[in-house]
Amino acid sequence: MSVHDEVRALPGAPARERPGLALLVIAAAQLMLVLDGTIVNVALPSIQSSLGIAQADLNWVLTAYALAFGGLLLIGGRAGDLFGRRRVFRLGLVVFTVASLLGGLAPTGAVLIAARALQGVGAAIAAPTALSLLATTFPAGPARTRALGVYGAMGGLGSVVGLLLGGALTEYLDWRWVLYVNVPIAIAVLAGTGVLVDGGRDRGRVDLPGALTATLGLGSLVYAINRAGSHGWTEPVTVGLFTAAALLLTVFLLVQRRSPAAMLPPAILRDRGRAGANAVMLLMGAGMMATFYFLTLYMQTIKGYGPMQTGLAYLPFALGIGGAAGAIGPRLLSRLSERTVTVIGLALATAGMAWLALLTPETGYAAVLLPAQFVAGVGLGLGFVTTTIGGVRGVAARDTGIASGLVNTSQQIGGALGLVVLAAVATAATAATADHALPASLTTGYTTALLAGAGLYLAALLVAAATMPRTPPAATPDALGRDPG
Repeated sequence: MSVHDEVRALPGAPARERPGLALLVIAAAQLMLVLDGTIVNVALPSIQSSLGIAQADLNWVLTAYALAFGGLLLIGGRAGDLFGRRRVFRLGLVVFTVASLLGGLAPTGAVLIAARALQGVGAAIAAPTALSLLATTFPAGPARTRALGVYGAMGGLGSVVGLLLGGALTEYLDWRWVLYVNVPIAIAVLAGTGVLVDGGRDRGRVDLPGALTATLGLGSLVYAINRAGSHGWTEPVTVGLFTAAALLLTVFLLVQRRSPAAMLPPAILRDRGRAGANAVMLLMGAGMMATFYFLTLYMQTIKGYGPMQTGLAYLPFALGIGGAAGAIGPRLLSRLSERTVTVIGLALATAGMAWLALLTPETGYAAVLLPAQFVAGVGLGLGFVTTTIGGVRGVAARDTGIASGLVNTSQQIGGALGLVVLAAVATAATAATADHALPASLTTGYTTALLAGAGLYLAALLVAAATMPRTPPAATPDALGRDPG
């Protein structure tokens, strides 16, 4: 039975009468969860000064969230499939809201870091269930394609909005508001969850060995990536963490092959198009997170922009990604295949990143930053909507949560990995030009990393061309959610 039939069979499915409100609830939740990964960035100097956090420990304000979020996403998705997606979604929102309030009230750095980790737990529970609720709330076909376009836009737009909102709140109110702002948004989302369609549940049991090995393996990987950025790739603890991650994730895959209640069903991994979509999402996440990091450094260190001015400077990126994912992408997908739309998007993203690599200390905003960001944003917007659709295409209705968790995991792991690798590229390029004036030397490092980011998008384009399906989603009735059983 298809998801469409399953939802239509549910008595009193409220989203049929208020699809706009249902989409608003899901999109607002996704926006809030994603922007929290970047909203704290601009506020870090103020946080450090207010709470007296040592420079060596400051990165934990970001790392604690990434560790919990990236490490628990698969469990969050599976929990929704087993215990009810709407119920688990609400639980995740409650945890996230409480953690945001605790973080805003934090009297010390240790309390703030603990609250950020708890935020990550809430986000890992809520994010994959939000996407699976979208699949059960909207019928397969154009309606779901449009809804997935909006959801995909939130995935990229949230990171930009986080930088903009973080700058405004820090400059005009207080750094604590970058955490307080989540409370009213989450409460409003919770109030609107009654319009969402829960869908069916998997009657299996929790795959405890799989859950433990996946969580510890992904957590070790994210921690190793973050530690490598400050301690080096060959530092003993870093090497030990990477080794542990490899062993744990290998055990996880072996467990999944033998477990009757596998947390990650083998069919999800075997599908070529779905595997390709997740690989593309990983590479896009790697390039985009690094883009924000280096452009923020360029604008604040080289150009002297303040927090609010930096946030406003990202508006072309926000407009590009929002318009492409929310409007242009779904229209193209009604006529063209996922592969074609993704290749077009990634070609634009590659061109935009290569354009940004032309920045110099003297470059005016309108000459490069404004147009190049817009081009890259349009390209990534197209990429996000197609990979989001590809990540859940053809998944059995009972497994939409875990497939959704895998999409989010790909983006989070990609972001962490890309930032560390490209930061190393930037450092090496800066060191190689140390005899130049400091602004020129730093800019060389930033632009070299941006050019390497363009290489990541080009690699994603090649993966998409080799793996993603040629059939337009609209031509395949069960393309976005199929229950073979």
